Amino acid sequence: MTTAATRNAGLPLSGIRILDLTSVIMGPFATQMLAEYGADVVKLEPPEGDIMREMGPHLEPGMGPVYLNLNRGKRSVCLDLKQPESREVIARAAQASDVFVTNMRKKALAKLGLDWDTLRRHNPRLVYVFLAGFAEHGPDAGKPAYDDLIQGMVGLPGLVARAADGRPRYLPLNIADKTVGLYVVQTVLAALLQQRRTEQGQYIEVPMYETMASFMLSDHLGAATFAANDAALAGNPRLLSAYRRPYRTVDGWICTIVYTDRHWESFMRLVGDGELWDRDARFRSMANRTKHIDAVYAYVESRLATRSTATWLQLLANADIPVAACPELGELIDSLENAERGVVHRYQDAEGRWYRGLSPTVQWTRTPLAAGAMAPRLGEHTDEVLREWMGVAAPL
Repeated sequence: MTTAATRNAGLPLSGIRILDLTSVIMGPFATQMLAEYGADVVKLEPPEGDIMREMGPHLEPGMGPVYLNLNRGKRSVCLDLKQPESREVIARAAQASDVFVTNMRKKALAKLGLDWDTLRRHNPRLVYVFLAGFAEHGPDAGKPAYDDLIQGMVGLPGLVARAADGRPRYLPLNIADKTVGLYVVQTVLAALLQQRRTEQGQYIEVPMYETMASFMLSDHLGAATFAANDAALAGNPRLLSAYRRPYRTVDGWICTIVYTDRHWESFMRLVGDGELWDRDARFRSMANRTKHIDAVYAYVESRLATRSTATWLQLLANADIPVAACPELGELIDSLENAERGVVHRYQDAEGRWYRGLSPTVQWTRTPLAAGAMAPRLGEHTDEVLREWMGVAAPL
């Protein structure tokens, strides 16, 4: 019989069982990466399924694009945890697991018997990863959190306002969910290493707000790094410059970053301003450019407005200055769906419908990764997992 372990044989996490009681984005994003590494990730869903199944558009109900692109390579078990027999089955599944990941509220977990204190009595090797909106020791413990809320609380809309037109805006992607999801992945991998050394599990909390705040402040703690300074001095001047943006050319837009001393000298001589480079100290060191960041970036903007995008792409590349075009989403997808890039691939479902999916981007030489199977339909693997993990011969 083919099992998940045999299907994933040779991959880094082959043989690792992960019980995934997460929904929406952060948890599923993390567990999908672990599935791509070869773990047997069982996604536990209630009868209504993960809410992301319903975020359209759809080719079939319950299989929306966000869900499809966050749950590849997993198996879905659908159980009604309000029923005592289902709770007993899941408790047994946790005993058979190496890792349990959840973003359910603590009160609900305790009511279902899926809290840490209960599960560790049955499986002392279990790595129990609790994804919290806010740290348990903080004033917001237990409150719900979503990406927009966390973006706002860590100050991202305010940073966008300072760098743009003064109006706070969220970034147009789930940056908090996915950033913290990456922390979840590295946490699970480190915990598994320790589990292998000690034969002991542990409870781990990954708080979304505090983790994202730390991630953001590594760029923007700025002058507040020095404790004698007022915290109001925080911020990275280069990242907050209103001129740090794609630049207008004669016929379009271009992305470039004139960054090092060598870049600046090359750029200024390229545009005929070698004399300005020689005499204007604002341009000749990182420290001086930071002090005058708006002025030096405005200078770049004024020069790039004089020629076409194609011309600048060629000239700047020849001068070894980082440069790229600014594609729209459709252009980006088309450019990534080729043999050289390999980021976007096409696949079919059992009914012959075609989809685009995303492939792992990190290249492994001995055990190369591949995109997992299509995200599972609700409850698709219930019988299979119950039989493999617990020896249960029939569905509940």
